[in-house]
Amino acid sequence: MIGIDPSRLIASLEQAGEKLVLVCTGGGSAAVPHLLTTPGASAVVLEALVPYARAAVDGLLGGPQESSCGSRTARRLAMAAWQRARGLQEAAGASSRDAAGAAIGAAVTASLRTRTPKRGPHRVCVAVQTLAATRVVEVVLEKEARSRADEEELTAAILLDLVAAGHGLPEAARLRPRETPLRREQVAPAAWRELLAGDRTAVLLPGSEAAATPGSGGLLFPGSFDPLHEGHLLMARLAEEIAERPLAFELSIANVDKPTLDYVEISDRARQFAGRPLWLTRAATFVEKIDVFPASTFVVGADTFARLPEPRYYGGSADAAAAAVDRIAAGARGLIVFGRSRDGVFQDAAQIPVPHALRDVSYFVSQREFRLDVSSTDLRHRARQASDQDG
Repeated sequence: MIGIDPSRLIASLEQAGEKLVLVCTGGGSAAVPHLLTTPGASAVVLEALVPYARAAVDGLLGGPQESSCGSRTARRLAMAAWQRARGLQEAAGASSRDAAGAAIGAAVTASLRTRTPKRGPHRVCVAVQTLAATRVVEVVLEKEARSRADEEELTAAILLDLVAAGHGLPEAARLRPRETPLRREQVAPAAWRELLAGDRTAVLLPGSEAAATPGSGGLLFPGSFDPLHEGHLLMARLAEEIAERPLAFELSIANVDKPTLDYVEISDRARQFAGRPLWLTRAATFVEKIDVFPASTFVVGADTFARLPEPRYYGGSADAAAAAVDRIAAGARGLIVFGRSRDGVFQDAAQIPVPHALRDVSYFVSQREFRLDVSSTDLRHRARQASDQDG
């Protein structure tokens, strides 16, 4: 093993009472036998997953990823591992709070040497998620300088080093002089930790440490904002004019079928708002948002509006979908609904077939009032292309 002594890592984790779930894809799976053949591993390692095929990774993360080897994918896998570590402890009888504090999720994505030379770089991305922080390391390896077996061992060592770093243990992975690791650590404020643990339902930014609690009768703009773009800002300005009151954005860190957002992701998305009011919540569904912000007016786009009554978003149950529609119609003060352009054709939200209960509480913004041909998906695709070219 060219990294840290696994017995030291196991002993350190056991002393801290921490429980680990590992996810390895593309490389680094050598870390699994190094840990599991170490005495005491059963007290620390809860599970090790190796989703090697792209479909396996996508299934674990709830959908296709922009990149199979990258910081964001590694962080998402680490968060999925953290949630798994917490859930396994709770299933064994631990309290939710204790399980959250003890859980460690560690993940690696790698693009290593193959039988034919790679066109792109040999890259390793490792992430570790705890209740306290998100840590990530990216390393571009010197191309064709090692055998596949040596790259596998090095990747495993980088992974275990990052887990060990949380316990003050020294790094042991041996990199070449030009293999400079890119590191990032996002330590969570107390309010973010409480949100992730489930002790809070909402946190207001800026000033996340403040004991702000959601009120009723507000104007809320929910979304993923990945990224926030000029279309969102224009929608916000128009909504404020229509509702005649100030607007706050809302970003749920929880998702129905995807891992929770990690702290790096939360920080990056929150930074886009530049002082504009932003609620971080755990309200993954629209019904949950109404529970957090009762009697509020919500700003939604055509796509979201069309999804509100669809049974597939309620476990396939038409009855559950109908109940959700009734809850939204009764609990929201109103919906301000914006259309969008798709393939050069403006989709008028007023033409979307929805139950009368939803239509009765909706104000439809016309094409004359709003039209901007911009897409978050397109912007992410362009950003990814620019990143690949820079790499």
